[in-house]
Amino acid sequence: MLICTRGGAERPKTSDCAKPIQVSNKTGCGARICANLCDDGTWFLSKVELMHNHSLSPGKARFFRSNKKISDTAKKRLELNDRAGIRLCKNFNSLVVESGGFENLSFGERDCRNYINKARELNFGKGGAQALCDYFRRMQKQNSGFYYVIDVDDDCRLRNVFWADARSRAAYDFFGDVITFDTTYLTNKYDMSFAPFVRVNHHGQSILLGAGLISREDTDTFVWLFKCWLECMNGQASKAIMTDQDRAMKNAIAIVFPESRHRYCMWHILKKLPKKFRSHANFDGIKGAINKYLYDSQTCEGYEENWKDLLEKYNLHDNAWLNGLYMDKTFWVPAYMKDTFWAGMSTTQRSER
Repeated sequence: MLICTRGGAERPKTSDCAKPIQVSNKTGCGARICANLCDDGTWFLSKVELMHNHSLSPGKARFFRSNKKISDTAKKRLELNDRAGIRLCKNFNSLVVESGGFENLSFGERDCRNYINKARELNFGKGGAQALCDYFRRMQKQNSGFYYVIDVDDDCRLRNVFWADARSRAAYDFFGDVITFDTTYLTNKYDMSFAPFVRVNHHGQSILLGAGLISREDTDTFVWLFKCWLECMNGQASKAIMTDQDRAMKNAIAIVFPESRHRYCMWHILKKLPKKFRSHANFDGIKGAINKYLYDSQTCEGYEENWKDLLEKYNLHDNAWLNGLYMDKTFWVPAYMKDTFWAGMSTTQRSER
């Protein structure tokens, strides 16, 4: 039996559902084709109903999962442009222009993103994976405190790696109350993200508390990395952790470190001011006011009043970027950070250096 995807009764909405209620597309459509297999191996159509009770959009059939397919030529173009550092949106637009419009493509931007992420997975050359495993085993043999974890995909290909030496694990007992975490792209033939856990000691020096090479920057990968690091440090989570505004990092921290205080890097936020307000007639005034209100507001109430004055003075009530920052104010505004020890840090530049 082949039936329309809108067949069946609409599911009732329950108010006690924990997840957001999704709009049902069921309309009770009776369009279907029924067939029976006969004893002689032939098929007999017992019922054919082709009338639908809703509008049809045949042109959207290319968006069905079964019809989505990226050609070999498009895959090659995506990989080459990605290696050249071209952003995905422009990478995808080049395919749109070449094909003559969105309607001529059998895939979307999300499909391209998924393919690029898959292509970026760690694929060591011949002997590379074995050499890495041999190195880790040799280090662990020299010092039993050396810790490492290797993650492989379904095809047993090396995907993510985490390691920490005995010195890093010992230093965490003394300087592990505040850490910074960020992903820095290094120039290596694997195009991997280097993810170090960094802390500052009592001399103001940066200390490496473990590191990883990850193939993706999504929530599942960060959860895996954070769990490996937490297990390496005997299950003792840091009291405070500082990252950039990456949403995947934020989700992973909430899962693995629910009791840790999370803070955004101030530098990553303020460096976006020119991009967001350069075209504004009062750019200098807005930039000066934001910096002043951030650092001069000694209390949360004072910051709230100053923020309202900023929106009123420059008519920025409808600015989506500022509204998003205000919603996350407890993650980055200094007035909300005074209840936690941060070792004098407000940026993740130690990790980047």
